[in-house]
Amino acid sequence: MTNGNRYWQLAAHPEGTDFASAIKLVEEAMPTIGDRQVLVRNLWLSLDAGTRMWMTAREDSYMAPTPLGSKVIGFVLGRVVASRHPDYTAGDLVRAYGQWADHSVLIPDLGDIWKLDTIVDMRQHFAVLGPNGWTAYVGLNEYGRVRPGETVLVSAAAGATGLLAAQFAMQMGCRVIGIAGGAGKCAMLTDRYGLAAAIDYKAENVAARLGAIAPGGIDCYFDCVGGPMLDQILPNMAMNGRVAVCGLIATYDKADRSGPKTFDLVLMKRLTIAGFFSPDFYFRGEEINRLTRPWLDGGRVDMEFDVTDGLENTLTAYGKLFSGGNVGKTMVRLAD
Repeated sequence: MTNGNRYWQLAAHPEGTDFASAIKLVEEAMPTIGDRQVLVRNLWLSLDAGTRMWMTAREDSYMAPTPLGSKVIGFVLGRVVASRHPDYTAGDLVRAYGQWADHSVLIPDLGDIWKLDTIVDMRQHFAVLGPNGWTAYVGLNEYGRVRPGETVLVSAAAGATGLLAAQFAMQMGCRVIGIAGGAGKCAMLTDRYGLAAAIDYKAENVAARLGAIAPGGIDCYFDCVGGPMLDQILPNMAMNGRVAVCGLIATYDKADRSGPKTFDLVLMKRLTIAGFFSPDFYFRGEEINRLTRPWLDGGRVDMEFDVTDGLENTLTAYGKLFSGGNVGKTMVRLAD
């Protein structure tokens, strides 16, 4: 560690998953803060696939593109080391939209920072008690409208949001099937987390397997991937089924984002497809945590953490999200 501040800069728009050619590690003097700002020492970085869209020039996305030459932004967990805001003091533990850096400069008045309490595993402030947990809970309840006894299918079920959606759905009394890449991930879903079944999309015919293990159809599909997978899912949806779309990792870096060829089944099966953007309900975090924390404290839900040490290794960790090399929540540890 130097006396300055290292940060990852978006120098160009990445081509595919070639992040190293577009994102550069830069060093600057320690940032100074202005009135009503705080300086946070980042302890953990949360790496999330949705940030890939911010690295493009696309203007019609759910977030404005990150300007070239800017610091890459993302969720951080850290401690306030300096404050010129009356609501924050040095030592406060916070979760925030910060920067991929040793330190983040934050503006609390924008609403993208939350004070946190101390828990046994602080990483859960990213997972069960953070944005992944909020996405899973709201997606299942308000967009998937799941009910006890229904069959719920979750894609990217070994990823952070998918793993929580699968576990939450089981806590709601649903039969849950997961889709993941690789026999190891599928075994984890059934053996460790108790899913009714798991499908290895890399080695199995997803549509055929669903027809065999869910002959009555899928009542709710919690979709984390989008793309061609929908052509295998829609024929297996139950009448009046719901598709809750929270992620599109299959197409974030693709020019061709055409829809499913089986789209006519939306009408034939009277399906509802709804997309939702998790920052729209971040303000409800405390409300949602009051409902899900008993599951965490009681050991009924958990998270796998895929941890990489060192800011300098951030791009290696980030690449796992797009190669399928991660399991659970992908994070970078910067300090204890």
